[in-house]
Amino acid sequence: MGLLKTVLIILLVYFGLKILSRLFAPLLLRFVAKKAEQKFGEQFGGFKNQANQKQEQQQKAGETVIDKMPNQNKSSNGKVGEYIDYEEVD
Repeated sequence: MGLLKTVLIILLVYFGLKILSRLFAPLLLRFVAKKAEQKFGEQFGGFKNQANQKQEQQQKAGETVIDKMPNQNKSSNGKVGEYIDYEEVD
């Protein structure tokens, strides 16, 4: 009789936890997502330093600004290799 009682208590606890987890899992996930969003915002939200802020203040409205110019002194290598036309053999 004691073994049967123990098995029933274990099953009751198992199914009780299963039902409670279905009810509280979405709330727990929302809480975890909000905390992760706050940590991400703290790390990357205040990323701009004072030099960038001063530069942004000096820009006029509608003005186009290029932060980085492409490297102009790249030279193309004319001798890249030989092109071989392959044919598929059946």
